[in-house]
Amino acid sequence: MGYAVKRQMPSPMLALQLWLMRRGPAVCCAVLLLVLGLALWAWLLPQQLAQQIEMQQPLPAPSALVQAPPPPTANENLTLFYQTLGERRYVEQQVKTLFDLAAKTGLSLNQGEYKSGYDKASGVSTYQITLPVRGPYQNIWQFALQALAAMPYAALDEIGFRRDAIGDPSVEARLRFTLYLKEQP
Repeated sequence: MGYAVKRQMPSPMLALQLWLMRRGPAVCCAVLLLVLGLALWAWLLPQQLAQQIEMQQPLPAPSALVQAPPPPTANENLTLFYQTLGERRYVEQQVKTLFDLAAKTGLSLNQGEYKSGYDKASGVSTYQITLPVRGPYQNIWQFALQALAAMPYAALDEIGFRRDAIGDPSVEARLRFTLYLKEQP
């Protein structure tokens, strides 16, 4: 009696496992990376195709285009200029504002030089104020910026700094402001 040996075929997973064990860890890692790359490619491909199809479709036309307002006319700019001017009758209060701001920022300010002017063509008065101040550099700039914010009709025409010694934390500065003012209505 002869016995027939029925040989079973190994499962595909077992065959793959045996093949990888014979090849070593470097091949195993390479095969694993290949499989992960293929899976990632299969996952991203449909999304990229959908995105390309979306980009090829024209965008819907907007129902109404939003337009920027037209720039102001020369007359509107001139009106705004005259509305922004300070009033000449309050010039003493404006000078006091400068002295208060200097004190608030820790600057020493004892006196100032003042010069009044008038431009007939525009009907605008000017009041130049030159202030010698002493204090830390940063405080001087803080004072100048606060003065311009408090009085939008003022211009900082000139600023000059002087320090007696390199190590001296205090700086002497000379600031010249011009106030643009309108006469009383």
